[in-house]
Amino acid sequence: MAITTAICKSFKQELLGGIHDLDTDTIKVALIKETPTGTYDNTTANYSDVTGNSDEATGTGYTAGGQDLNNITISLDGTTAIIDIDDETFSTVTVSADGCIIYNSSQGNKAIAVFDFGGTKSSTNGDFTIVFPTADASNAILRLA
Repeated sequence: MAITTAICKSFKQELLGGIHDLDTDTIKVALIKETPTGTYDNTTANYSDVTGNSDEATGTGYTAGGQDLNNITISLDGTTAIIDIDDETFSTVTVSADGCIIYNSSQGNKAIAVFDFGGTKSSTNGDFTIVFPTADASNAILRLA
């Protein structure tokens, strides 16, 4: 169906309720296959939304559940709270994906955000890298102004 880049509504509410701790929880990213059957947007609430629709990407070298995101740093840029995340590389994989889901595996696989890649991205026995934007008040992947 479709992937729409969005911060999940449930995450916003859970963040204010103190459920997520991006400094210490295990935050993961999983790939969403090309042409998913489900719809992923700001209403996505859990990683199981993807697996329940059998929409997680599959391929040689790709592990279901995705990978841990590394070096998440929370800081301020002026008055805007931002996070910086290292780019994530799935090494030596043969996989195609139209997007990804970032989720908190420490808190019951609660969804944080979904991202549309703007088309199908693939690697064949190579690296599949998600490049996160510059961590500043205008571009950071997550920011609270």
